[in-house]
Amino acid sequence: MTGIRLTAPAPGWAIDADVVVVGSGVAGLTAALRCAAAGLDTVVVTKARLDDGSTRWAQGGIAAALGEGDTPEQHLDDTLVAGAGLCDEEAVRTLVTEGPDAVRRLIDTGAHFDTTDGGDIALTREGGHHRRRIAHAGGDATGAEISRALVAAVREAALHTIENALVLDLLTDAEGRTAGVSLHVMGEGQHDGVGAVRAPSVVLATGGMGQVFSATTNPSVSTGDGVALALRAGAEVSDLEFVQFHPTVLFLGADSEGQQPLVSEAVRGEGAHLVDADGVRFMTGQHELAELAPRDIVAKGITRRMHEKGAEHMYLDARHFGAAMWEQRFPTILAACRSHGIDPVTEPVPVAPAAHYASGGVRTDLRGRTTVPGLYACGEVACTGVHGANRLASNSLLEGLVFAERIAADIAATRPPRTEPAAVADAGEPVALPDPEARTAIQRAMTRGAGVLRSADSLAAAAAELEALHRDAAADAEEAGGAGRSGAKAVVPGVDAWEVANLLLVSRVLVAAARDREETRGCHWREDRPDRDDAHGRRHLVVRIAPDRTPVVHRTETAAFPPVRPSD
Repeated sequence: MTGIRLTAPAPGWAIDADVVVVGSGVAGLTAALRCAAAGLDTVVVTKARLDDGSTRWAQGGIAAALGEGDTPEQHLDDTLVAGAGLCDEEAVRTLVTEGPDAVRRLIDTGAHFDTTDGGDIALTREGGHHRRRIAHAGGDATGAEISRALVAAVREAALHTIENALVLDLLTDAEGRTAGVSLHVMGEGQHDGVGAVRAPSVVLATGGMGQVFSATTNPSVSTGDGVALALRAGAEVSDLEFVQFHPTVLFLGADSEGQQPLVSEAVRGEGAHLVDADGVRFMTGQHELAELAPRDIVAKGITRRMHEKGAEHMYLDARHFGAAMWEQRFPTILAACRSHGIDPVTEPVPVAPAAHYASGGVRTDLRGRTTVPGLYACGEVACTGVHGANRLASNSLLEGLVFAERIAADIAATRPPRTEPAAVADAGEPVALPDPEARTAIQRAMTRGAGVLRSADSLAAAAAELEALHRDAAADAEEAGGAGRSGAKAVVPGVDAWEVANLLLVSRVLVAAARDREETRGCHWREDRPDRDDAHGRRHLVVRIAPDRTPVVHRTETAAFPPVRPSD
């Protein structure tokens, strides 16, 4: 254990359960439903409403070998290529072989996918896929439909849910094993303020950390809470340097910050072209799949062309679709564009890359177990080894499904006994909380130094800015003792301060890993190290937080992950 925890009041209330699932996206709700079906007393904790996570924003769809002539082996090959030599092949094989049946079980749960005139599931194609294997719903509203179906199933099953709750820290027993979580419930409800859910199994399904950057496709709740909690609890994270920047995000201006509208890869899958201001298709000749190359290649192609032209964005041209296709196949994207004064039916859509998906996260094995006994992770918060250095389009929803089911099976098989959490005071000194106003400084430092283009100099500058914020927070916390900065005010514990503390911790770890990876691989693009270095780079960077709060980076000996348990 690290002896690190957030500064927060002691829990004022507690409930007991067998399992607490933190997060309400496809991974969290699938895990919760499967645990409840196995007879486990299950509680779902979610930061906003049940349907407010990243899943409902997913447009393109869910990838699985469901079409005629397609096979799991072909899906595996495409995933391995996109992962740029760092995928765990056993994890990918698990994903692609168990994926089709997991999608069918999702349909049985109540999800309705688009179908052909013959009644088969309609499939489209996205970047990096050599076949049409993307199932979609509502044209471009797949995530919303999956979220709707799972939320309805959770409510029908009458699962205990705690909404509007920010998870704070992992609770552990005297042996260092998981014993639940502390959390803060925002607003009125059955519970309020800081409390605890005591459970011997905790499933982190908190989604991504896109809010560490100024512009992202992630919702405002994606502040890296799960990764930060796991790090403070002593868990290992891996591959955090591999942040996927979606190539085609609606460009709303150079100063636009926060969540940005996504223009799904499926638009390119149906034949849209990337062009510059002169109408030139610049991806042709750069890759055999042109606009449908893996996302890292397309994001780099767009960024490179922007630099060549001195432009702030490129264009996605799908005028040839016609109004009917836009309205039937991409109604959500059409509405988003028109709400910002752009009509894709009659004009090209301005697009630029923005932070989209974390390929890395809390390191797990094939059962979703982390390096902390009793703590599991699935979905975007986890690093299963499936994505490697760059996630293949639409594999994320499938990964959430498959590994959530595996976690539920493991918990149901082991059924660990409930134990008493150790006193919070025994968890060590609380971490100093940064001023909530530091959020913007963190995001801008990350965007400048650790965005699509990175270098030793840019990463060093980002690291220096982040460490200064870290030191300032510590100095402010000592103000009462006379050792703080002159004029500093004590930061009051609360949601804004806790979120910024999580963003700062995750950012420091991400930059530490990115500085250590001195090569270009997948979605980690080092301008000063433009080549892939398989001799030294086909390794995972595993990071943990030392008791003195510094990130410790360890490079694995091979491309395979070490076991999460020494006895495995």
